[in-house]
Amino acid sequence: MYSSRIVGAGHYVPPKVVTNKDLEKIMDTSDEWIRERSGIEERRFVDIAEDTTAGMGVKAAKIALERAGLTPDDIDFIVFATLSPDYFFPGPGVTVQHELGCKRNIGALDVRNQCSGFIYALSTADQFIKTGMYKTILVIGSETHSNGLDLSTRGRAVSVLFGDGAGAVVLQRSEEQGKGILSTHLHSQGEFADVLCVRAPGNVSKDANGNLIKTKYYPNMEEDAFNTTPQMDGQLVFKNAIIRFTEVINEALEANNLSTNDLDMFVPHQANLRITQFVQKKMQLPDEKVYSNIQRYGNTTAATIPIILSELWEQGRIKENDLFVLAAFGSGFTWASALIRW
Repeated sequence: MYSSRIVGAGHYVPPKVVTNKDLEKIMDTSDEWIRERSGIEERRFVDIAEDTTAGMGVKAAKIALERAGLTPDDIDFIVFATLSPDYFFPGPGVTVQHELGCKRNIGALDVRNQCSGFIYALSTADQFIKTGMYKTILVIGSETHSNGLDLSTRGRAVSVLFGDGAGAVVLQRSEEQGKGILSTHLHSQGEFADVLCVRAPGNVSKDANGNLIKTKYYPNMEEDAFNTTPQMDGQLVFKNAIIRFTEVINEALEANNLSTNDLDMFVPHQANLRITQFVQKKMQLPDEKVYSNIQRYGNTTAATIPIILSELWEQGRIKENDLFVLAAFGSGFTWASALIRW
């Protein structure tokens, strides 16, 4: 069986910087409040006349391909992870196939696993390569959150956390054993689906008398059901995240007969700096083995991990034989990890 290796990484974030001070002007919040609870200092928002979810993915992909020494014609398949597609359907994968200029009619797959989306996408691509179906796969995580946030005092608990951006990696077949993606581990717990969600407009309606119709997923329907911006029980998400993060990292290490002492870098999904710090302390990892950029970008959901990989690539901090663990937790609940030997 083949193995799969990341041979290139790239990222793109919109030029518009939105600081906590900027948010103070449009909602009842403060820089101190946001930093204390999340660690976020600023984030990027798209100019809707310039950037789209797919378009940012294309920009990140071009950088990843250049670093890999490849062209769009070398790609056999595309896997695109996002919760914020440009269309309800089709997904952005096919848009990338066109806008990137792939001459062959290659396939494109879209993944909707929110904060865990990139690792789910990476795992999917890994299986295609390991079984010999494809040789080179482009994996993208891209998000445009700013257009769907409630940027008012009402929505501040959620809206201050998110930003826009994209990251991409090129995954390629290798016959070298013990290198590349060693294993991936995927989990879900759907009983918590409504704890962090955006309600679908199609599931909310009224009868002829103007009364709200109770549906399967919203039995306790209230007028607020028509709010289709993100809803979150932050405390419950936090409590579950710190447990599942640790579990899924240990699962990856144990599956490969390794320990935290063997790790060279922990790449966590950037949901909240306090979650990362809690997991770091629990796993007794020094600062130099944990990478965070949430301070600059906020939570870019499926894009957070590939953006980090691209930044580490740029900084020359990815070395031959380094052992990386990627981990994520988010809406669903879903959580996942990937162990990589470079």
